Amino acid sequence: MADVKEDGRRARGRRSREAILEQAVSLASVHGLDGLTLGRLAEAAGVSKAGFFAHWRDKEQLQLDTVEWAVRQWSDEIVKPALQAPRGVARILALHEARLRFYENGVLPGGCFFFTVQVEFDDRPGPVRERVVRAMADWLGFIERLVREAVELGELPPETDPAQLAYEIDALGEAVVTHTRLLGRGDAAYERARRAVHDRLKELA
Repeated sequence: MADVKEDGRRARGRRSREAILEQAVSLASVHGLDGLTLGRLAEAAGVSKAGFFAHWRDKEQLQLDTVEWAVRQWSDEIVKPALQAPRGVARILALHEARLRFYENGVLPGGCFFFTVQVEFDDRPGPVRERVVRAMADWLGFIERLVREAVELGELPPETDPAQLAYEIDALGEAVVTHTRLLGRGDAAYERARRAVHDRLKELA
């Protein structure tokens, strides 16, 4: 019976922690990682402040765990759906489309967690910056891998520069955040981003 109670406590603790991290990513997309205050997070996640301290004793660890959760969310919402498409150009387009759909669906109130925190930590050395850098490098590396696969399949020419094309695709996806939220261009920004990547791949192929 004691083991059952202990397992139940662990499960509740895990759910509580996950609920807080879900809200942390959401709030950080608007306020940045430095904006993750105890009161704001506890209220958003519906947990007590005492329960909050059961999971994190310092803000830096909370920030690191929030980045990890954002990486997991990005993988679940964008990377994994794209991998269902056939290898090659179709998968590159599927990845770009999944990213745009993530933004269009308003999954995060600030649009994009990584757009916010990379600006916040681009010139602030430390473990949080290093984790953000690694997440962004992994993302660009993944796009490069898809481009190399398309080259190996003969769908893109051998002289294609994977790093250059990955840079262009990422930049076009990132531009949507500014054009829709700051400039208020709405559907037009999504259409331009879709067309730009489609035309670039068509030109290469």
